[in-house]
Amino acid sequence: MKGRELLAGTILRPGIWPVVALIVVQAICTVIFMGDVVTDIVPQGFGALTNPANLSEIAASSGLILGLVFEVLVLWRLLGRQHRMQQSLNVATGALSELMEGYFRTWGLTPTEADVAAFTIKGYSIAEIAGFRGSAEGTIKTHLNAIYRKSGTAGRAQLVSVLVEDLFRGALVGSAPVAKS
Repeated sequence: MKGRELLAGTILRPGIWPVVALIVVQAICTVIFMGDVVTDIVPQGFGALTNPANLSEIAASSGLILGLVFEVLVLWRLLGRQHRMQQSLNVATGALSELMEGYFRTWGLTPTEADVAAFTIKGYSIAEIAGFRGSAEGTIKTHLNAIYRKSGTAGRAQLVSVLVEDLFRGALVGSAPVAKS
């Protein structure tokens, strides 16, 4: 994954700004603290390194720099992980859609039945589906009976379980049954 793609896709998300702000504040503090260390050491030369106060400032500045580098690396990894997880979710969503379409073709569902079946699988009630489709509830029930008959299932739960079982088997893409000719 390229750095620009990662930044373009994630830097605009609201949850990232507090972390970025914290890193920026820490970077500013590090620059100020390092400036103080340099102004203490430069006039005195390397002899200033024997002063315990200067050594503690150098150690603290080094700790700030290491912490800053660590925070940026962790943030970068988290953003990359989030990006990969989003891609996986997109693949799974597409795979479920392909799986459903494959089953709908195999079962010989009409476009209307496929639409009703998709809403049913998504968990919508008969009344909600009727509202979406501008149909009577009785019409939706008729379509559902045809869907259950063609799919060989006894109801909504079995219809959903057919798809879920295939997804759990692990073959997400291309696992839908092939339509009969």
